[in-house]
Amino acid sequence: MRILGGAQRGRRLAGPSGDGTRPTAGRVKSALFNILAPRIAGARLLDLYAGTGLVGIEALSRGAGHVTFVESNTASCRVVKTNLERCGYAHLAHVRSMTASRFLQQPLHRPYDIVFVDPPYHAGEGGNVLPLLGRGAIIAANGVVVIEHFHKVQLPAQVGRLVFVKSYRYGDTLLSLYQQGSRQDPT
Repeated sequence: MRILGGAQRGRRLAGPSGDGTRPTAGRVKSALFNILAPRIAGARLLDLYAGTGLVGIEALSRGAGHVTFVESNTASCRVVKTNLERCGYAHLAHVRSMTASRFLQQPLHRPYDIVFVDPPYHAGEGGNVLPLLGRGAIIAANGVVVIEHFHKVQLPAQVGRLVFVKSYRYGDTLLSLYQQGSRQDPT
């Protein structure tokens, strides 16, 4: 696993110790950051189901202002912290060892500009957190939610304040984009 762009381009990150983590594939991650490029600089990003932290650390490398990593596996949280320290980004991040649902039910201080959701593909978790994200308080007014999921999983066109905007397919993977109450392209 390596960072594809930005200040830490080419840096290798510590990977998962077991087979419980599925890092975002390189071409999907590259596509994700092409989609989000105009939004990254200075952004507050929430990385749900963070795994090793690859996506959030890539965002920091490309200029994001702050990333909150949420991961329920404590071993994976240790890997995220190690990777943040290796890259010099620990001061720009918070790592929360808890489930995504539990995190989303807590009161927030500031909303996020980008929320990246990468749940286990066949566990149906994406559908569980969408209603919590759809409440709107966690997402900035012009913020975007991106859900990485298996292409056969159907997500709703609207959940609370979130409206589906567009999907991008890469093999068996879909990146589905949502925004609050607008069907305009987020890029």
